[in-house]
Amino acid sequence: MNNVKISVIMLTYNRESMVGKMISCVLAQTFTDFEFIIVDNGSSDSSGKIADEYAEKDSRIKVIHREKGNIGSGRNAGLDVAVGEYIAFVDDDDEIENDYLQYLYNLILSNVADVSICSFKGKKFDELLVMNNEEAIEQLLWRKFYNNQFILKLIKRSLFDDCRFSLDAKYDDIELMTTILARAEKIVFGGEPKYIINRHENCNSRWTQDNRYLDLQTLDEYLLVYRYRTDFLIEKFPEKEKLWKYFEWSFWLSMVEKVTRLNLKDCLNKKEELLAKLKENKDMLCELPYLQKFEKDWIGIYL
Repeated sequence: MNNVKISVIMLTYNRESMVGKMISCVLAQTFTDFEFIIVDNGSSDSSGKIADEYAEKDSRIKVIHREKGNIGSGRNAGLDVAVGEYIAFVDDDDEIENDYLQYLYNLILSNVADVSICSFKGKKFDELLVMNNEEAIEQLLWRKFYNNQFILKLIKRSLFDDCRFSLDAKYDDIELMTTILARAEKIVFGGEPKYIINRHENCNSRWTQDNRYLDLQTLDEYLLVYRYRTDFLIEKFPEKEKLWKYFEWSFWLSMVEKVTRLNLKDCLNKKEELLAKLKENKDMLCELPYLQKFEKDWIGIYL
């Protein structure tokens, strides 16, 4: 297994009713030159046992059992033992088409890229985007074609050298994805939906689908990683400083709107803090050419 092309990494935690489906999806891939690293992140149900049972039948599977940690530390455990030239992440509660890996690998080869990205079920695009790192990050922040999730992407393993997920954050994709794309020379996006995201109550990103589940701890963490990302991008691509600031201020403004509209009592004090910061930067914010109409409306209402 020392010369495999792709290392597929999957973290699992208490998903005994779902994990077998994703394991079967990976093993059914038309692209077969891969190792499959399953990290049992301290499951108290039979998720780890199910992974072991599959590993007994297929030598490409490597199971790591560890004490419970955050998502990032679990993924790091997989990265630390991965030997593939490229890394793909899948989630234990989702599914993939049987040509998921082949599609992403073909995009890499045909475009001589470091990172390839596909779409997911329900979102099909005709566009093929071949981008440098700055262009790819800008598209990432507009979130039309793809976002910060590590699923749906095939990434050259060397981009993770001396670079890992946070050991204590819950939403660390935002920080690390920006860093990974900034390290890449060429990134390609293909609009075919090859991944199936299953939404359910226990999803880590539940609040992004239903804003009523936003709480102060989540909001604080998002604000911290957005602050880090803005500083990082200004240092890396200083000529677009106003654009990077816009994306952070746009997030602040959207949080003010959500907390107000949904009356999220846990976040009311934080809303006032954000309002104060937005008012301090109102003149510069209003001059930005990137503002959407709904954002201009929000500025009129809240500022």
